[in-house]
Amino acid sequence: METPFVFGKIATDQNFTDRRVETERLLQNFRSLTNTIIISPRRWGKSSLVTHAAKQLLASEGDVKLCMIDLFNVREEEEFYTLLAKKVLTSVSSKWEEIAMNAKNFLARLIPRISFTADVESELSFGIGLEELKRNPDDILDLAEVLAVSKNIRLIICIDEFQNVANFGDSLAFQKKLRAHWQRHAHVAYCLFGSKRHMLMDVFANVSMPFYKFGDLMFLQKIETEEWVPFIRQKFQTTNKVIERDEIQLLVGLVDKHPYYVQQLAQQVWLRTEKLVVPSVVKEAYNGLIDQLSLLFLNSMETFSNAQLGFLKALIAGEKQLSSKQTLQAYRIGTSGNVVRIKQALMEREVIDVRGNEITFQDPLFEAWLKRDWFK
Repeated sequence: METPFVFGKIATDQNFTDRRVETERLLQNFRSLTNTIIISPRRWGKSSLVTHAAKQLLASEGDVKLCMIDLFNVREEEEFYTLLAKKVLTSVSSKWEEIAMNAKNFLARLIPRISFTADVESELSFGIGLEELKRNPDDILDLAEVLAVSKNIRLIICIDEFQNVANFGDSLAFQKKLRAHWQRHAHVAYCLFGSKRHMLMDVFANVSMPFYKFGDLMFLQKIETEEWVPFIRQKFQTTNKVIERDEIQLLVGLVDKHPYYVQQLAQQVWLRTEKLVVPSVVKEAYNGLIDQLSLLFLNSMETFSNAQLGFLKALIAGEKQLSSKQTLQAYRIGTSGNVVRIKQALMEREVIDVRGNEITFQDPLFEAWLKRDWFK
């Protein structure tokens, strides 16, 4: 029997959980062509939310086209331009003749070359050199708007892993170019998100950066336990198994409502249950999940400095005054200035999240493993 829980890939349809408020907000932004930036820690469901909202939009709006772009492997500005052009062209038409004609009509100065494989997958290249493309990207950056106007449509461009633009050579100048073009587009909306929260915050929430106040900033929150209860219960019921509210609350609480881990732990509980879930099975599955990840966690420990390990130990011990002389000495952290540097380094590595005076672990199972196995 196929497991009813989905994690590690985009959750759609009946596998998508709650997010009703966020979905409606995103739909309203799409319909009104309001730019949107979605920020949250990794594996909280940003991609699933965007896909879910986009699917609803396409089902209800006939004049809307969707363009999905992933910058995961894009490391250079020139790669970005080529990928953007290709995705925009193929999003407004599925006919290769029309794709080629649009490229010829709207990107003529770049001497576009399009080839198609047997499965109609297109490859796009340009007859000009990369440096020339880098100096004159205007036609590509405005391609979405020009096509939307010419075809009388609205175009939604969703870009995942957008934080990668911060790694381009002369990233600041590149971001200024993007902002200068995109802010003038009246028939296109941009939805930008990614997996590096601290980098996205620097791109979009830093007053000195070009993309500051580019659009509606959405900070995803965890899905509340009460929303998980009917979802998990129904998944068990459809496979002739039973899980009661108390066990669901236990399951969700053990992983601190982390969306990815809730689904993963629910799967492990489901696999261990023949008919009725009991608390001991939930705890057994939880410890089994930590064991499963222990090698990954163990390898990561080799990358921390002694001072960082001391800082993590202090967090696990529940210390609140991390810069106090007593804490610095007890955990061999060093100086109070070192605390600031350690926090910044661990935030950049997505190990911890800092909001005001509160410091939390982004990965609840890593925190549990530290308590159970490393700092025992």
